[in-house]
Amino acid sequence: MPLDRILRNLITWQRADGPPVPVRAVGIEQARERYLANAILPRRASVGPRATVTAVDRTVDTADGAALRCLVYTPETDEGRVVTYLHGGGWALGDIDSHDQACRIVAASLGAVVVSADYRRAPEFPYPTPLLDAVAAARWTHHHFPGRDHVLAGDSAGASLAIGVALDARDTGDLGFAAQLLLYPPVDPRLLFAAASAYADGYLLTVDDMAYHYDLYVPDPRRRCDPAVDLLNADLRNLPPTVVATAEFDPLHDEGIELADKLAVAGVPVRHVPGPGLVHGYFLMQDIVPAAAACSERVLKELDVVLRSAPGTGRTASARYAEAVRGD
Repeated sequence: MPLDRILRNLITWQRADGPPVPVRAVGIEQARERYLANAILPRRASVGPRATVTAVDRTVDTADGAALRCLVYTPETDEGRVVTYLHGGGWALGDIDSHDQACRIVAASLGAVVVSADYRRAPEFPYPTPLLDAVAAARWTHHHFPGRDHVLAGDSAGASLAIGVALDARDTGDLGFAAQLLLYPPVDPRLLFAAASAYADGYLLTVDDMAYHYDLYVPDPRRRCDPAVDLLNADLRNLPPTVVATAEFDPLHDEGIELADKLAVAGVPVRHVPGPGLVHGYFLMQDIVPAAAACSERVLKELDVVLRSAPGTGRTASARYAEAVRGD
């Protein structure tokens, strides 16, 4: 279907004075400021169920002794779930403040406690530090909220990290997840799918932006073959049931479809939610783009179905997953 009218007008407005300046030409600090401003300023105050969600600061200790900030969101209605949420932003931009409203929506929609982790970002902390921080955050969530169905979730770069956390949990067997939610994940560091996309440029996210972010995140080309980076070529067996969401006008669209297909071939229950007429990052645009809000609602409903379809709840669901990984 055609590009959403509001998004088309937004892109036209951004290009009124010429093509947008690429992220690599802006500088990391200015790019972070721009990302945060775009994520927060257009938003109105919390309304509806998310207005009743409360948030408190907590600290997560990492393996190397760093203390990471996280925000713990608690909804008014509790369905016995907990979500470790990993924000997007190309592993270098974004933070828990830019994703505040998104996490409130997740908490209210799923009736879940949400732990939003402020992992350390590239280029100051390149791979694998962001991933190790994400693993530490998921373990913190698991130990502080036992007995709940634990969901791994992330958008864009955060979705990539979420898969890495799931792979680590599968291989170590020390915690399990009831499901994972992957919003428009980057999973092909070679960018072969993105470069061949009809939407490689001109739709907010460009292939050049992605190449720059991979340069920041994984500056050593040899590490781009690591399974936690080159996710399309990773062993995807025994991962938790997954919801993959893509956006039609997104350079990452085709690799997201490929990931969903590979998960299914690996035996992972997977649901794909397309985003017709939408662009990368739509989960953060719910307050200004009605179509983005509607698609985000469908995504969260699919995740709710996944969680409700599994027999048992809480610790039982996590235990089943861990037993399956160990082969019990």
